[in-house]
Amino acid sequence: MLNEKVAGLLNTQINKEFFSAYLYLDFANFYMDEGLSGFANWYQIQAQEERDHALLFIQYLQNNDMKVTLETIDKPSTEMQVPMDPLKAGLAHEQYVTELIHTIYEAAYQVKDFRTMQFLDWFVKEQGEEETNASDLIKKMELFGSDPKGLYLLDQEMAARVYTAPSLVL
Repeated sequence: MLNEKVAGLLNTQINKEFFSAYLYLDFANFYMDEGLSGFANWYQIQAQEERDHALLFIQYLQNNDMKVTLETIDKPSTEMQVPMDPLKAGLAHEQYVTELIHTIYEAAYQVKDFRTMQFLDWFVKEQGEEETNASDLIKKMELFGSDPKGLYLLDQEMAARVYTAPSLVL
């Protein structure tokens, strides 16, 4: 049976992952309004990933006979004026999620919950990739975003992203 504190943090993380999906859908909507459908595609896929992360946490809790409690998902409140705004907000958000995952990991470590730590190992690695991707998008926008042709090509690159479901075995 999972430690109560660890189970509570895992349950809270479900809501955080669903919020991340909402946030990225909001970013996608912003980019569609800006005529940047490639960036919209990138963030729609990002939202799918976040939703799947939430489902993995749900499945993990259920596999450990723990009750799952779904909470209200807050409306995103990020102010976006220019195409760089969602990118910077996205990096900050991924850094926040990394902190959340580390907090759960630390709680599991304190009670020697090695199974949960092993489950979280995938998320630790995933967050490293998420932060790198977010940082790379900012660098690309800084390099090419002020040039209309460069922005067009960057948007085309973002349009080529396809969704792949996570391959985490529970």
